Amino acid sequence: MDSDLVVHSGGCHCKKVRWKVRAPSSVVAWQCNCSDCSMRGNTHLIVPSERFELFEDSKQFLTTYTFGTHTAKHTFCKVCGITSFYIPRSNPDGRAVTFRCVDPGTLTHVEIRQFDGKNWESSYSKTGIASCSKVPDKSSE
Repeated sequence: MDSDLVVHSGGCHCKKVRWKVRAPSSVVAWQCNCSDCSMRGNTHLIVPSERFELFEDSKQFLTTYTFGTHTAKHTFCKVCGITSFYIPRSNPDGRAVTFRCVDPGTLTHVEIRQFDGKNWESSYSKTGIASCSKVPDKSSE
């Protein structure tokens, strides 16, 4: 329900990349053990792409890395190297926001769930992660 959403601001370490996202104050974040996420220590929440806004002046500071299926677009700051958000393979219609990159004060609770990225296909079908980037149908609320 949109009325349960708050605006969270965030970005990278050097503050060249800034964004805002509409999400609940209590969120589920996914800790993935794929080769990329495990090396970065990334734990992220997933939102529909329409609830994510990248500030226009941030675009010049981003670069993207892909591998494997090239579905995931791992964006990071060219200056400080922080991945504050990206397009995940599990939810190419959404944005994964690194929860530690959300500015303090708006997240009240973060539940950490595990995503077995080393066994991507089986974890994808078992976790229900795909639903995280879907906007709820207003008629079913």
